[in-house]
Amino acid sequence: MPIRLPETLPAYDILDREGVMVMGEGRAARQDIRPLRIGLLNLMPMKITTETQFARLIGATPLQIDLSLIRMTEHQSRHTAPEHMETFYRTFAEVEARGEKFDGLIITGAPIEHLPFEEVTYWEELTRVFAWTQTHVHSTFGVCWGGMAMAWHFHGIPKHILDHKAFGCFRQRVLAPTSPYLRGFSDDVLIPVSRWTEMLQADLDRTPGLRTLIGSDEVGPCLVEDPGHRALWIFNHFEYDSETLKREYDRDVANGTPINVPQNYYPGNDPSRVPLNRWRSHAHLLYGNWVNEIYQTTPYDMAEIGNS
Repeated sequence: MPIRLPETLPAYDILDREGVMVMGEGRAARQDIRPLRIGLLNLMPMKITTETQFARLIGATPLQIDLSLIRMTEHQSRHTAPEHMETFYRTFAEVEARGEKFDGLIITGAPIEHLPFEEVTYWEELTRVFAWTQTHVHSTFGVCWGGMAMAWHFHGIPKHILDHKAFGCFRQRVLAPTSPYLRGFSDDVLIPVSRWTEMLQADLDRTPGLRTLIGSDEVGPCLVEDPGHRALWIFNHFEYDSETLKREYDRDVANGTPINVPQNYYPGNDPSRVPLNRWRSHAHLLYGNWVNEIYQTTPYDMAEIGNS
């Protein structure tokens, strides 16, 4: 089954051209099945790029997905046209007021790693989001800063500032090969990393109930399961396009910002060459497995979500 998107959303045409199964709202309404409702709380500045990246991954599963785009209530995007935000996004306050429930929720990263969590302008509302997920969301997926924020809110696990940016594609070891989220995974995987902060495995090990599923000696824990809060956290970027790291690198070079060539990304570490995507298949596996786990365990009656 395809992912259900408004036909006027830019991601619809992009994914349709790529061969991803997408479905307009009219056709979806004629199907006599309950789609999985997945929300995307998009904290990234380039909204269209991010929503397309995640829609691509969750739209590759055999299930019908109803994707809802959500933004923080008071925070205004400076990098995405107001018309796009008004047409396709709802504020968290609107979603909360309507008492909506979701089978899954993705909370993206945000380029605010240098700030203490409590100094983020929308932190108070985000803590309300976290509390709301415990009664209105069956499974939550925190990505990069979004995952670190969840770790801090629910467990008091701090993020640590790095002395240089972890930037490039790094090999990670699968530490829990029997996890249903890692079905079909190789023993080690290559994952894009782009961050100035890290979580320490020692801090995770001291926290009861957490389980690190993928990790690296070089760039630390990657994928962590928090079953007590029905959540996954991933501190790296499986969702990245082939040229996302290149765009970040080129931007910093153009701005005169000190930056290293992203490791293990360009052939021969030569920025003049076209980078190869070596993580796409595992990205689809992870998000497909997550969607499948939601499908297997979420209540058919959405009113029952959060009641157990």
